[in-house]
Amino acid sequence: MDDTTDRIEQHLTTLFRRVQKIHVFTSHGEFALDRSGYGLLCRIADEGPQRLGSFATAFGLDPSTITRQVQALERAGLAERQPDPDDRRAALLSLTDEGRTAVLETRAHRRRRLEQVLADWSPEDRRDFARLVAQFNESTDRLISAEHAADS
Repeated sequence: MDDTTDRIEQHLTTLFRRVQKIHVFTSHGEFALDRSGYGLLCRIADEGPQRLGSFATAFGLDPSTITRQVQALERAGLAERQPDPDDRRAALLSLTDEGRTAVLETRAHRRRRLEQVLADWSPEDRRDFARLVAQFNESTDRLISAEHAADS
């Protein structure tokens, strides 16, 4: 490993801590979502209702962990299971009206905070950062998919 990789790893560690702080500080109002619940709700909002197994695959978590997280969202009235029209034996998790509101309000609040963080960045730096974060996420997904395929 070279010095650049070392620096990236150190900065990622700091970034993860900062992101956690942003999440804690942006849980507000009547929607105090934990990080995992927020992630599940955002995935549904972005991609539509899904089977629980798709969450386990997407987040690299054990299905029992996803089940517990989903149950918490259902108890809070933010998500609900409905029969899968393609396979009545399966269920799809979808947002309730309250869940949709929670995602919209929490995202708006988080994005306002992000605007504050990036206030002194140039538009070019913002575009570069967005591109590089997306590239990093795509590379990470490819690696995880390859490792998952090798384990199967």
